[in-house]
Amino acid sequence: MKTSTREARIKREKTRLRKLFADLPPNELAFVGPLLQNMAFMVVTLEDLQEEINQAGVVDEYQNGAAQFGKKASATIQAYNAIMKNFLSATDKLIARLPKEQRKSALAELMAGDGA
Repeated sequence: MKTSTREARIKREKTRLRKLFADLPPNELAFVGPLLQNMAFMVVTLEDLQEEINQAGVVDEYQNGAAQFGKKASATIQAYNAIMKNFLSATDKLIARLPKEQRKSALAELMAGDGA
């Protein structure tokens, strides 16, 4: 599924995102440009983390000392949750920049991803 390099995947995602917001005025595009770059990074990172979670699960076992064992949320799921929270916040900021009549379709397209 992830045969291309991470950088290429981020670039492809940024291109996809820029198309969604291509109708914004130039001053708005300048504002959202860095946000689109970060969104592309987050989308690719979330995909990678999902793959890792599917393989390793969401729980890690640990041992503190000789007799203390337990389970905790994996570092991968914690990273996924933190990035997802930031992704959703950035999505809200981007969608708010669009005209009202474009928001619903742009949101659906944004959340759909590219299926890579």
